[in-house]
Amino acid sequence: MNLQQFRFVRETIRRDFNLTEAARSLFTSQPGVSKAILEFEDELGVQIFERHGKRIKGLTKPGAAVAQVVERIMREIENLKKVSDEFAQRDEGSLVIACTHTQARYVLPKIIPAFRKQFPKVHLSLAEGSPPQLAQMVLHEQADLAIATESLALTPGLETLPCYTWEHTVVVRPEHPLAALARKKGFALALEDVARYPVVTYDRAFSGRRSVDRAFEEKGLRPDIVLEAIDADVIKTYVDVGLGIGIIAGVAYEPLRDTNLVSIPAGHLFGVQTTRIALKSGVFLRDYVYTLIAMLTPELNESKIRELVENKQEK
Repeated sequence: MNLQQFRFVRETIRRDFNLTEAARSLFTSQPGVSKAILEFEDELGVQIFERHGKRIKGLTKPGAAVAQVVERIMREIENLKKVSDEFAQRDEGSLVIACTHTQARYVLPKIIPAFRKQFPKVHLSLAEGSPPQLAQMVLHEQADLAIATESLALTPGLETLPCYTWEHTVVVRPEHPLAALARKKGFALALEDVARYPVVTYDRAFSGRRSVDRAFEEKGLRPDIVLEAIDADVIKTYVDVGLGIGIIAGVAYEPLRDTNLVSIPAGHLFGVQTTRIALKSGVFLRDYVYTLIAMLTPELNESKIRELVENKQEK
């Protein structure tokens, strides 16, 4: 039994049981991977993979248990390397942040400059995608952490921390009837007001869209959603050209830049949203990762974050 066998088994599972893809990602031959797996099964005395001819179709029942153990072993081996790197080079390395466009465009620019000043030797990368894609990036260790509003807390294998809360806002052109109503003292936007006009808003996987849909459904209203987009910049652009009114995250409205639009608070309609930070369970984190998380969660200091993460990982 050896680490190479563990590595081959794990990569075969990660590549959806495609031995050719597993071999390619490990820079070895497909027959070599197949032989190593068969030897591993012989050593264990159980069949790990279900086969149809020469093709692997999935995991057997004992194979599923073996896969969990292999994953833990490989994670701890990778943690040993990270511990070594941490003490050899405390202030340098790489950090991949998986995030939505909203985080990359409106949240991280307030954080990254201060982080870079403190850790100038850390190479930063942003990997954008939908919340489900971000969760998979962290699970497959293609990213160190993820930041998003949806999905992360519901994904097995991830530990999450609250990052910040926010509310939606409706954006319209200054000459729009809703803009005139918003200027009246005591005006509070109603869902019926929003439903009267074509709506431009987020794709269903992004930025609290489920809360928006749920609010209309509970009122028995069917808004005319004429365009869905994955980021607020696109939504604001189509509002500006007169396609409809926009529903966006409040953090995405910038009064100094969005002078062509009027923002109308809509938190009372769609509720308070919580953006979360996700980490893979059981993975060792470099000190500078904890520092970044602390910068993103001002209500938690670094020692409290360590305590929360370590307590969750022990359960």
